[in-house]
Amino acid sequence: MKNLIRSLTGFLALCLLACNSSGQAKKTDTSIKLTAPKGKAIAAFAEGCFWCSEHIFEEIAGVDSAVSGYAGGHVKNPTYKQVCSETTGHAETVLVYYNPKVVSYSDLLDAFFSSHDPTTLNRQGPDVGTSYRSAIFYTDASQLEQAKQAIRKWTPSFKKPIVTQLEPLKAFYRAEEYHQNYEEYNPSSAYIQGVSVPRFNAFKQKCKLQLKH
Repeated sequence: MKNLIRSLTGFLALCLLACNSSGQAKKTDTSIKLTAPKGKAIAAFAEGCFWCSEHIFEEIAGVDSAVSGYAGGHVKNPTYKQVCSETTGHAETVLVYYNPKVVSYSDLLDAFFSSHDPTTLNRQGPDVGTSYRSAIFYTDASQLEQAKQAIRKWTPSFKKPIVTQLEPLKAFYRAEEYHQNYEEYNPSSAYIQGVSVPRFNAFKQKCKLQLKH
């Protein structure tokens, strides 16, 4: 009996360690440090579905990778389900790691404005809600100023006013793994074929930057 009690006590202790004081399983910390590797830089953009955005930015020469995630909200370590509920304040965002010697932040801003419609408020194509808003998350004063310049530069290109929000990048949370490189692993998806591919093809026609393929 004592051995049984010890076993049960040990099991309960392990359960308590795995849970917080409310009895709920602890959430994984999905935040990413906002520092770039030596010689590299980071930028963050929200322009609708991050499946599309990730594919677009990763095709630009000089971009090492683009991570799908969430930014601009007030909930720590949000889940996709929470963000889709439009209650977290987060937008689907891509964190772009790039080599500034190959592609500049100004170049990435041009890619941003030529790869989506920045005049539709809280909407991008079939996706509607604040989580799909157009936003530039700047990391410092230089990026903020360049973003303002880019808005002035691109305003004449659109018939309607640009509604892109400029927000400081306070935190970035990595999205669930199945969202990463979604287009690459799900090429036959109806959304990829019907939305992402046409959007990427339109971007290639407009883009003046060097692409990888």
